[in-house]
Amino acid sequence: MTKPSLPELLHAAVTAVGGTERPGQVAMTEAVAGAIDDNAHLLVQAGTGTGKSLGYLVPALAHGERVVVATATLALQRQLVERDLPRTVEALHPLLRRRPEFAMLKGRSNYLCLHRLHEGVPQEEEDGLFDQFEAAAPTSKLGKDLLRMRDWADETETGDRDDLTPGVSDRAWGQLSVSSRECLGASKCAYGAECFAEAARERAKLADVVVTNHALLAIDAIEGAPVLPQHEVLIVDEAHELVSRVTGVATGELSPGQVNRAVRRAAKLVNEKVADALQTAAESFERLMELALPGRLEEIPEDLGYAIMALRDAARNVISAIGSTRDKSVQDEDAVRKQALAAVESIHGVAERIANGSEYDVVWCERHDRYGASLRVAPLSVSGLLREKLFSDRSVVLTSATLKLGGDFNGVGASLGLSPEGTEGDDVPVWKGLDVGSPFDYPKQGILYVARQLATPGRQGSRGDMMDELAELVEAAGGRTLGLFSSMRAAKEAAEELRGRLDMPILLQGEETLGELIKSFAADPKTCLFGTLSLWQGVDVPGPSCQLVVMDRIPFPRPDDPLMSARQKAVEEAGGNGFMAVAATHAALLMAQGAGRLVRATGDRGVVAVLDPRLANARYGSYLRASLPDFWYTTDRNQVRRSLAAINAKAEADGQ
Repeated sequence: MTKPSLPELLHAAVTAVGGTERPGQVAMTEAVAGAIDDNAHLLVQAGTGTGKSLGYLVPALAHGERVVVATATLALQRQLVERDLPRTVEALHPLLRRRPEFAMLKGRSNYLCLHRLHEGVPQEEEDGLFDQFEAAAPTSKLGKDLLRMRDWADETETGDRDDLTPGVSDRAWGQLSVSSRECLGASKCAYGAECFAEAARERAKLADVVVTNHALLAIDAIEGAPVLPQHEVLIVDEAHELVSRVTGVATGELSPGQVNRAVRRAAKLVNEKVADALQTAAESFERLMELALPGRLEEIPEDLGYAIMALRDAARNVISAIGSTRDKSVQDEDAVRKQALAAVESIHGVAERIANGSEYDVVWCERHDRYGASLRVAPLSVSGLLREKLFSDRSVVLTSATLKLGGDFNGVGASLGLSPEGTEGDDVPVWKGLDVGSPFDYPKQGILYVARQLATPGRQGSRGDMMDELAELVEAAGGRTLGLFSSMRAAKEAAEELRGRLDMPILLQGEETLGELIKSFAADPKTCLFGTLSLWQGVDVPGPSCQLVVMDRIPFPRPDDPLMSARQKAVEEAGGNGFMAVAATHAALLMAQGAGRLVRATGDRGVVAVLDPRLANARYGSYLRASLPDFWYTTDRNQVRRSLAAINAKAEADGQ
């Protein structure tokens, strides 16, 4: 039997999921297959509706060797494992004459820990949370969740938190799960042979396609202890989020609460002198943090520096002491020791990193209304890390609907550690970018309206002219509006203002779960939904319920954002344009994602309205507009109102 061609495989897969092949999908499939065959790197921009999942799954399954697919959202992970992969495998099986295996792999804390379930939770004496678990008729939410998890443990085959429906609180899940640092290890654990996390790893080792998330991919790359099985091909979906996810994994935190928990856990396992030293260092650190002001610490104040070094040294001594002592009187001491070690090692690692004061790290203080102040440390850039760890020994394909910013891939490429496209040289991964387009006719389906006549938004104060403009647009659209705001405060102000002006439902993020809000928004076309960051990227509502997408202002990073401002300054000191490389790129990515909420199907029509005149007037405006879908562009407020009214009238005539 001759080897099936790529077009044959794609046709079979698309037919199996009930779709039709699109030119962009075909082009993507061929490009991904070529990159895999050539051991090359590829960035693919594939617009909404292209069918990009099959565009990379078909060549991945046909490859024959293990491929890791990493994506950012739970929704896409589940779609791949529960829908796309099963159907595609069945469709390709007769052609490939084999049945490729696939598996999902997550971090250890996503799986129920049988040791915790059966042996109890190592805890501070004053904690007592787990007492609820043994109660015959627990009345608290925590107790009910724990008992439900115990029943579920006998039913589940995966132990995966996402398979537990309805879900439980983070507090409850934390009682019956462990981090990789807290885990005893399969060989030392009485339940190692039945461990859900170990079973997931074993399934991944046997799979042709392993589906994971960006965070686990980052841990695998950064920590030097392989979590993912060996693979020669990596496909990163939703790749526009990769840099922020890797940055998150590489960010350390040091807070008084965290330090005090570590002190309590360690005190049971070491002698009084060693424990007292850590307690004293913790108290000194807590006193200083009570007075700390939020913002970047380009230099650590002397007294805070001494406190951090004292924490580091005391934590190191505790780690040594725990390693050399073992108290047989402590019940289930292995678990107690592992939890204490994990807590103290985390304190030591972050304190040492801050004390070392690397020029490649950014340190800042954050203050939270509920949890108080904490220190955070993050890499100035993750580009070098990604270049070295991600691209050095495998073929990498990165794909998203938004990778081409300002007309090319170089901005996103630079953030990933890639030199400008086509550049060659030592230690420079060679790559190419491909935009396979979209099945949508953006100039006919959508309008980009910039409210050029409005005043430029400032950092403070209300925007009366913007509120007037927003109310008129929403009224012309008959509701049907997704309002994307640069801050939660701005979203609340707009919701309160329009609730007083207009007779239509205005939903506000935070007043209900995000899932319920989106469901209500989609169900009633007259409804509006206002919110901030997660709405810019997380809403998929095709049809008449979303015919107007409003952005209140260009979403530049806050000027006082410590990490972004540090990155911008570093680019400027190296002779580059820090504003364009950091702030404008950040804004372009969010705006492209936000504008992508409008057209989700071939029948969608509507307007993206940006209530910030800088998009039309500023020099960087053309860069930002070039990052958006190719909508018909106007600054004519009367024209856009007539267009919205006409779209609304047609929807009403159609009974929508």
